[in-house]
Amino acid sequence: MTTVIWALVALLAIGVYLSWTAGRLDRLHARIDAARAALDAQLLRRASVAQEIATAGLLDPAASMVLYRAAHDARQVEEESREVAESELSQALRAVLADPDQLAAVRAAPGGPAALDELTAAVRRVPMARRFHNDAVRSVRALRRQRAVRWFRLAGRAPFPPAFEMDDEPPELLVIG
Repeated sequence: MTTVIWALVALLAIGVYLSWTAGRLDRLHARIDAARAALDAQLLRRASVAQEIATAGLLDPAASMVLYRAAHDARQVEEESREVAESELSQALRAVLADPDQLAAVRAAPGGPAALDELTAAVRRVPMARRFHNDAVRSVRALRRQRAVRWFRLAGRAPFPPAFEMDDEPPELLVIG
């Protein structure tokens, strides 16, 4: 009789552990969803501000076209190509805002300082949002690699979460200045 009781206690403990792990996995998946929404919002904000600067007449025409095209592509791209388009926007921002004279001209223009302040805030938030998202993805991947999660299929049919990898290096003069 004692053996049956210990077996039931062991089964109950295993059930509680599996239930707790499944709940934790669910919370981590929700954290990924929230982090992805925050990342999408920051990327959209950065692209919108870049597009606004490109169309405001604050830059020379060639720089405006390069920045506008990269920002437009980042806003309109399909999800599969999003990382590449966002990286290209980062590269366009660095290329356009690498010239100190160009940056000074934007600052001197009416509305230029406010636009640059908004762009600076946007480019600083993107790496943080991406880091939060990728940390959540890393946590889920680590938990989903555990044997108990795989054996008992605690993740259900949820797809394996992808990390968001992109070039998010901000323009040097924008962040320094």
